[in-house]
Amino acid sequence: MDFLCEIVQALVALAAVGFIVLLVIAHLTAGMVDLTRHEKEKHFLTATGEKRLFPSLHDPHSRELSVVVPAYNEELRLPVMMDEAMEYLENRQKQNPSFTYEVIVVDDGSKDKTTEVALRYTRKYSADKVRVLTLVKNRGKGGAVRMGTLSSRGKVILMADADGATKFSDIEKVEGGLNDLNPKPENMAISCGSRAHLEKDSVAQRSLFRTFLMYGFHFLVWFFCVKGIKDTQCGFKLFTREAALKTFSSLHVERWAFDVELLYIAQCFKIPIAEVAVNWTEIEGSKLIPFWSWLQMGRDLVFIRLRYITGAWKLQSSHKTD
Repeated sequence: MDFLCEIVQALVALAAVGFIVLLVIAHLTAGMVDLTRHEKEKHFLTATGEKRLFPSLHDPHSRELSVVVPAYNEELRLPVMMDEAMEYLENRQKQNPSFTYEVIVVDDGSKDKTTEVALRYTRKYSADKVRVLTLVKNRGKGGAVRMGTLSSRGKVILMADADGATKFSDIEKVEGGLNDLNPKPENMAISCGSRAHLEKDSVAQRSLFRTFLMYGFHFLVWFFCVKGIKDTQCGFKLFTREAALKTFSSLHVERWAFDVELLYIAQCFKIPIAEVAVNWTEIEGSKLIPFWSWLQMGRDLVFIRLRYITGAWKLQSSHKTD
């Protein structure tokens, strides 16, 4: 009996030491919020090839809607998404001439012709409606979304994936979720598209291992970071301008787990969040490598929480970019 007690005590001590080591590693390896831009990232090209300076999220809005599309090596999938989005937005503007919008395609350091493909839409619709922000180096999806958001003019800002997995007209559903939150007086609110209602079907189609990874990720999200949101990873989220400025100014994670930190920050600031079911179809060509991407996201989730606990990361005031 004494021997068992000694083993238990040794295991508890080992776990405590391991946790302390993990805290130290999380603290020492924590990167800071990086809002700096390369000189080339401060400008967009007009339809005639002239350079124009991007505006700032700190400026008052001048459009009803901004759509930010992060794109990495998306020359093949981007046109399908853009054709659908532009058709919807143009029809909406025809029906309601007071509706104004912009689409910002953020090329996240692609090695293919993503920028050239996106610029075709600038030439077709004008730079007032379609702008291309080409990042000098790959930041990751979260970094690309942030840079595009910080360059936007919209009263509300939609994050939409370049693969077009979510039907673009479902923006009306997330708009409805945002309006139901009644974000006044501070105009803080976020509406998240959700695929949670499709989970039963997806489980039936997935392997046992991938299903295990999915549920494990959901548990880590709930345990460490975000409560009450069933699907944090759907790439279809709508922000009020004020909520975008508040959350993206504090964002540290620039890769796949950035959505989780974004919603964690929002909950820390007590920003209301709606979750709205949207149509979603799996599109071939995903950049996610199932095992390693899930492993990286799991590590990021643990580190997000630990870095805020140790004070390595702090919630930031909304400051301007360089």
